[in-house]
Amino acid sequence: MPEDYVSPVREPNTPHMPYTVAVVGVGAAGTLTAVHLCETAARRRTPLDLVLIDPAPEAGRGVAYATPDPGHRLNVPTGGMSCYPDDPGHFTRWLCRHGEPTVTAADFATRYRYGAYLADTLAQAIVRAHGVVSVRRLRTRAEHCGEAPEGRVALRLADGTGLTADAAVLATGPAGPTGAWAPGELRAAPRFVGAPWRSGALDGPRADDSDILLVGTGLTAVDLALTLERPGRTVHAVSRNGLLPQPHALTPAGPMPAPNGLYGASLDQLRRTVRHHVARSVRLHGDWRPALDSLRPHTTRLWQGLVPEERAELLARDGALWNTHRHRMAPATAESVARARTAKRLVLHAGTVTRATTLDDGSLTVGLSGDRELHVGWVIDCTGPGHRPDGPLWTSLLTAGAAVPGPLDMGVATLDGRLLAAEGRTALPLYTLGSPRRGELFETTAVPEIRVQAATLAQTLLAPLAPRRRTTRRPLDGHGLALSTHAEAAAAYRSGLDRILKVRSGAEDALQRAVGLDPGFALGHAALALLGHECGAAVDVPRALAEAQRCVRERADERERSFVEVVTRRVHGDDGDTALVRHLEAHPGDALALAAAVPTIAFSGVDDLDDDYALRLVERTSPAYDGHWFHTSLLAFLRQEQGRLHEAGELAHRALAAEPASGHAVHALTHVHYESGTHQAGRDWLERWVAGRGRGAVHRAHFSWHIALHELALDDPAAVRRRWFTQLAPGRVTGVRALVDSGSLLWRARISDSWRGELPTADVLDSVAADVLERPATAFTALHSAVTLTAAGDLAALRRLRDHAAGADEVQRDVIAPLCDAFTALIEERFRDAAHGLDALLPVLRRVGGSAAQREVVEETLLYALTADGRCDAARRLLDARLSRTHAPRDRRLLSELPA
Repeated sequence: MPEDYVSPVREPNTPHMPYTVAVVGVGAAGTLTAVHLCETAARRRTPLDLVLIDPAPEAGRGVAYATPDPGHRLNVPTGGMSCYPDDPGHFTRWLCRHGEPTVTAADFATRYRYGAYLADTLAQAIVRAHGVVSVRRLRTRAEHCGEAPEGRVALRLADGTGLTADAAVLATGPAGPTGAWAPGELRAAPRFVGAPWRSGALDGPRADDSDILLVGTGLTAVDLALTLERPGRTVHAVSRNGLLPQPHALTPAGPMPAPNGLYGASLDQLRRTVRHHVARSVRLHGDWRPALDSLRPHTTRLWQGLVPEERAELLARDGALWNTHRHRMAPATAESVARARTAKRLVLHAGTVTRATTLDDGSLTVGLSGDRELHVGWVIDCTGPGHRPDGPLWTSLLTAGAAVPGPLDMGVATLDGRLLAAEGRTALPLYTLGSPRRGELFETTAVPEIRVQAATLAQTLLAPLAPRRRTTRRPLDGHGLALSTHAEAAAAYRSGLDRILKVRSGAEDALQRAVGLDPGFALGHAALALLGHECGAAVDVPRALAEAQRCVRERADERERSFVEVVTRRVHGDDGDTALVRHLEAHPGDALALAAAVPTIAFSGVDDLDDDYALRLVERTSPAYDGHWFHTSLLAFLRQEQGRLHEAGELAHRALAAEPASGHAVHALTHVHYESGTHQAGRDWLERWVAGRGRGAVHRAHFSWHIALHELALDDPAAVRRRWFTQLAPGRVTGVRALVDSGSLLWRARISDSWRGELPTADVLDSVAADVLERPATAFTALHSAVTLTAAGDLAALRRLRDHAAGADEVQRDVIAPLCDAFTALIEERFRDAAHGLDALLPVLRRVGGSAAQREVVEETLLYALTADGRCDAARRLLDARLSRTHAPRDRRLLSELPA
């Protein structure tokens, strides 16, 4: 019997409905917090009133990402800037969908584009959470925070209004620069710019050509130098050490593990360990960067393991060296800086500002340590943020003792993000993240750290809203298995599952409807990820998989957890077949898992484990289905793979009698016709079905491809051409199906001399994404990518596919990589090498999945290579073997054309 359904809704005795969280600040930190709050609340269906407080016109920009200068780039590659810790490619995919289709995880986007990404991700999260989370945006500032009744917080806003919330997140970002380093006369000078990122702050420096002094040589100084440098102007930059940030490597070296002996060591011991680690990295990789990158996951724990005196020494002695190597420039930025320095338009100085004098024309004479002097038109503070959060809100908290300075007077004291009051108390439900936690965490200003803090905060803030057990039973799928969702989402899921099992269109839409109704429905997300990964459905697979993994941690039974693990392993190429088999042994009635395990028309199956394993799997699961049409359809398909064609035909007819829309049964019967050589009857029967019930088939093009195979076998090239242009040409077929059906048909027509003139392969290639074509996720897709690239004669792309396969899963390494070598030999007219390679692959080709009719393209290519090499006896033996299986007029013609 299904378990009681646990509905994650707020306990009725919670005093405030709905729960209200105020997020003060909607820069990067506030936006990330709001995204994770929306999505966590939506997954749990926890009512939430989310209030975003910031006068900025757009969320996500803050100071860091409001600059429109295209020269201002992120200092972290796009692969490290996702909003989601468990979906690192999210930002890269967003860029690809928003005008930058060639961007990779190693590229460096502009900071303005990243601000747009944050804003769009928040907007999407709000839309998905509609009906569960209400979002209010108050374009004002919070100036004071105090205690409200029942342990809540009261915020006083700059517009004179107030707000009471159950909790507040102070996502105010870095403190503003203090200018404490500057002599008094300089701070008072009209041409001293103390806050360079404030709107309009650079209007003066942009308006004239006078020289400029930037105080600071970090990333802020780099950005401003690129903005302000021009012919005829010298930009000076001064800091105590005169060091610029190091550049990222153009081609990053591989990762390396962190060294042993990091923890429990003194600062001196830690320093020696790190230096030896860096030296080893240089020896191994020719680069120090892998060593520093390996330390990143450990920096917070190492910082917290130091005593206060050691922390202070670290900052004073090693801080500049650490910052210049840890916080790097994008390669393009570094190149621009190098050009400016070579042209003497950017000049670096090591030292400090000691004095300043304002001249009659407003310009400045600035003295530097070492009795140096510069005459400049403007001085700009680029020393970076202050140590302690500033502004009226923070002042009110620090004055009242509701917040206290953090270690070494950096940031504020926190405990797991919650503000500590005087004497270490957690007086108010106030939280913060990012820069204000620097004293506690040390490394906490970059998105990779902040997004983890935001996700953790969302969990913490919603934790008081405990799940409530309801007495209703969980709904079931169409095969009696319980679903951890509500009735409406379950109904949509059942519809999607039914369409998958019938091989009919609309499954993706139904599953999207299910997770839209219940964003916390793990099984719905996992099914979408599976469809996208193996069937080419228009699904953001990493996103769907990450959602499934998040949801399954919060609400799922053992079967659902097992299925999410199966999908995860299949997507990642991590022994997914074995995981799928184990899942079916424990849950034989899981029809979606069984569909994925059997290589028929929809999924790649588990054929690489054992030639007959899929058949044994179907036979073992038979008791769980009791003659159900879906199970009978799968058995029919596998019987025809065994060559038991009569039995397969009977099973297919039995399944179709129970469910005329069963695409698997139709597919089985189609193969029976093809393998038995009844090409004319098979063509006519299938054509009637495609024109009738087949109109709703999700793989309708594949059935058209089967009709075209009959026409090829019947040696009717005119019919093949008509079929291709009317039912299989790109526009009618896209994505993976264009490779599997359209591309392979063109090649088979070409090598059997059934297509005269130029092949329209370019249209096929243009309809397929480059990553699918050259970096396919499965061996089955890779086979058909290789076939289509061979038909196009694209040697360069075929070699890139071969390189991908060599580093991919075991089947791609063992089968696809040598197949690409054989196809390369064919294009280069090394026909003997091609034939040798193809012949060696025939015994193991079944490991790529798919049907015998699909894999037959390799055998036909071998026949073409043998004939082209003049090995007519070998070609004749192959044709005789084919004709012994099925009487095809085309094969008889090819045999008759061989020289005696």
